[in-house]
Amino acid sequence: MIADEVGEELDKLGVTSISPGLSAVAVKLAKALDALESGDAPTSQATVADKLATILARLRALAPVQEEGDGVDDIARQREKRREELKQRQQSG
Repeated sequence: MIADEVGEELDKLGVTSISPGLSAVAVKLAKALDALESGDAPTSQATVADKLATILARLRALAPVQEEGDGVDDIARQREKRREELKQRQQSG
């Protein structure tokens, strides 16, 4: 269900306490999207999905930076490690 997925994403992002109103709207839109039947007008589904995507994008922008587990952080740590190793080699040789 879309509402479950949105709820999980909001928990992972940690934005519910930062923007409770916008988070509540995202959940409500997700529940509305779940409630739409496949036979309902595709434009209704598309409209709700578009609004949900817009709100989720805003919430992602508000999310605090995660401390660990980010792929970019991993790459930065590896790069820094290589630089330190290179420095040590240059100093000793």
